[in-house]
Amino acid sequence: MSKDKVKKPVILQVLPELNQGGVELGTIQIAEHLTNEGITNYVASLGGRMEHQLERLKVKHFKLPLKSKNPITILRNANKLAQIIKQEGINIVHARSRAPAWSAYLAAKMAKVHYVTTFHGTYGLGPCGIKKVYNKIMTLGERVIVISTHIKEHVIKHYKVDEKKLAFVHRCVDVEKFDPQAVTQERLKTMIEKHNIPTDKKLILLIGRLTRWKGQELLIDALAKIKSRDDFHCIFTGDDQGRTEYSSGLIQKINDYKMNSRFTFIKHTDDVPALMKACDIVVSASIEPEAFGRIAAEGEAMGKIVIASNIGGSLDNLKDKVTGFHFKSGDANDLAKKIAHALDMDEQEIKKITTSAQNYIKENFTKQIMCDKTLKVYREVISSN
Repeated sequence: MSKDKVKKPVILQVLPELNQGGVELGTIQIAEHLTNEGITNYVASLGGRMEHQLERLKVKHFKLPLKSKNPITILRNANKLAQIIKQEGINIVHARSRAPAWSAYLAAKMAKVHYVTTFHGTYGLGPCGIKKVYNKIMTLGERVIVISTHIKEHVIKHYKVDEKKLAFVHRCVDVEKFDPQAVTQERLKTMIEKHNIPTDKKLILLIGRLTRWKGQELLIDALAKIKSRDDFHCIFTGDDQGRTEYSSGLIQKINDYKMNSRFTFIKHTDDVPALMKACDIVVSASIEPEAFGRIAAEGEAMGKIVIASNIGGSLDNLKDKVTGFHFKSGDANDLAKKIAHALDMDEQEIKKITTSAQNYIKENFTKQIMCDKTLKVYREVISSN
């Protein structure tokens, strides 16, 4: 094999599954970019609803039980991955989650190829930091991609990783998809009619699976503080994924506040841009740090007033009072104050904020920027020996 061919990256991305989520979306986006650049690439996972997107791209997918944390399964996966690496001439393995990362790391060692990771979240450390041993696999890449300042600081603090080893690559917004001009009136009308969304109120939207840390309870408490106003309606979009006690508790809390007519629950939508376009305010109320805070960034791209917790990734992708508003994390009073202010903003104020927000996203958080930076990491790794 010639030296030039050795220098050309051949990538295998490894993740648990291909259902909906930020890790999965990032994997598809990188696969598409690599394909468009003429770079051979593969994906290995358990599979899922996003598999068809790889088929569309003609990117080969290897289906393995990579979601499993069983040590025997991890070893079996490692052996299978090593075979795939040798068979396909792969020279960089990119792991995106802990369980498959163990298999990917072992496979890369067996096949003597490069190993890269993306640290997507602040994984729990467990009692006395016991889980750090399991989590540490994500720091063993030759390069460790971190997706926000929050994640970078977390990795340095808890895992003592040399900053020189880290590659800073923000997650992204698909600005072609999240473009208010791209959402047709037909799509908007379909969204409103399908979910019986009121059109005579200002709409407040929180997108995220129904789980405590996403802050649905906090938003309900905040809106209860301004419930004397009759100009808003709130929409929660997300599945409880079996957490029926929590979702039932949300409904009970709303009823206790006598606000049941002020909320709409949408379990799932395939057209988030249309839903955002229908709304006026996008809230990211997470009570724990978001690794990147994609919903806030997408709301900015859609030209909406975004209100986000002053923790985690939103400190990177939202500039307070310039592209949106931060509120004190976990503070219902402060969130209520920021929502009331947003509801009272005139058209000129709204235009100033939303224009700044759209420009900020386009200049810093596009898919092209993320993919170019990731490809640069691959090329640096492949040329390092």
